[in-house]
Amino acid sequence: MNFIDELRWRGMLHDFMPGTEEQLNTEMTTAYIGFDPTSDSLHIGHLTSIMLLRHFQNAGHTPIALLGGATGMIGDPSGKSQERNLLDEQSLRYNQEKIKNQLEQFLDFSEEKSNKAILVNNYDWMKDFGFLEFLREIGKHITVNYMLAKDSVQKRIGSAGEEEGHGLSFTEFTYQLVQGYDYYELYRKYNCKLQMGGSDQWGNITTGTELIRRKAEGKAYALTVPLITRTDGQKFGKTEEGAVWLDPEKTSPYKFYQFWLNVPDEDAEKYIKIFIEKSREEIESLIEEHKKAPHTRLLQKTLAKELTILAHSEEEYNKATEASEILFGKGTKEQLAQMDENTFNDVFSGVPNYTLDHKNIENGIHIQELLAEQTSVFSSKGEVKRLIKENGLNLNQEKVSDMNYTVTQEDVINNKYILIRKGKKKYFVITVTNS
Repeated sequence: MNFIDELRWRGMLHDFMPGTEEQLNTEMTTAYIGFDPTSDSLHIGHLTSIMLLRHFQNAGHTPIALLGGATGMIGDPSGKSQERNLLDEQSLRYNQEKIKNQLEQFLDFSEEKSNKAILVNNYDWMKDFGFLEFLREIGKHITVNYMLAKDSVQKRIGSAGEEEGHGLSFTEFTYQLVQGYDYYELYRKYNCKLQMGGSDQWGNITTGTELIRRKAEGKAYALTVPLITRTDGQKFGKTEEGAVWLDPEKTSPYKFYQFWLNVPDEDAEKYIKIFIEKSREEIESLIEEHKKAPHTRLLQKTLAKELTILAHSEEEYNKATEASEILFGKGTKEQLAQMDENTFNDVFSGVPNYTLDHKNIENGIHIQELLAEQTSVFSSKGEVKRLIKENGLNLNQEKVSDMNYTVTQEDVINNKYILIRKGKKKYFVITVTNS
């Protein structure tokens, strides 16, 4: 497929250097995108770049994911108002392994593939590069005037003030030279002729193309994608609780699934083109079908399903949908028992929670005493009786019909929780603790 045309209809094309499309149409091309390894997980703010590499590989080209182990020790001034905290090598190496595992969910690194994905870390070629050598080999090719003209530099210089943290340090000022050298190194080692990134990276990328032109007398190209925003103006990938991570320990697959399920219609129409690999005809058909019946949330369900499977697995997607069913009263006790603790807490966050010492349940406890006296879930035993009589009380997704039901250790899900539901949707959690 024509990669540029593919990006254009998907709304993923911001700018590219003259000659880029001709280069891609001439031969299998190698391109790279850099990822910041200052955290041990990528988040969905990185998904646009990840999908850009995935689309690139699907178009028959070779993608390189570059982890900025060296640049992560400096910090990129683009889009930042203050300098970053710097990490040591051990932390960066740990983050690298974690990020590699996440990228393998999206990119094909298998040896038998002719355009297999490649993972590199710029620390490997920067760690032994001496300062004087860097000045002699790289610094002399790029003028200070050229570097000062970059928007990211101008913005930070313009914010310089008396307060600590403002302005631009020399460390950050040299960032574009280091990134430019990355491009040169990949051009030299892998014949990499294209660097891609967000629109805020244009200045850094073109520094690399200029260095390749001056130092190697070669041709290299740049391509950027728009920065993804939400219709309400908030930053994409952020929620009230913070970032939505790809690491299931930081953001459970259920919560990841729920994020996509709850995006507004306008955003869903934009995201479906960027993040879902279906053909143009299939996606346009989905959009039209969604417009006819927006209440069915077809686009959101498609996003949630496809991306949860891609980022995690089909098994985790199935668990997420089962967890959703439980929340709406459709799940079973068996499904509840299979739910891991993180997912359980995510599903029932905000639900009234009561604690019970396990000693009070060792010999069994009458349900009326449990709910009205030991935990005060309900105001009186009379209310519990009335709910049972009206078939309005559920214990762990099963209806309680016996007025004298005794709750035992067997009713404690995963040795920790008892789930109570009043009516169809009102939940209460009892956490059994060991004192």
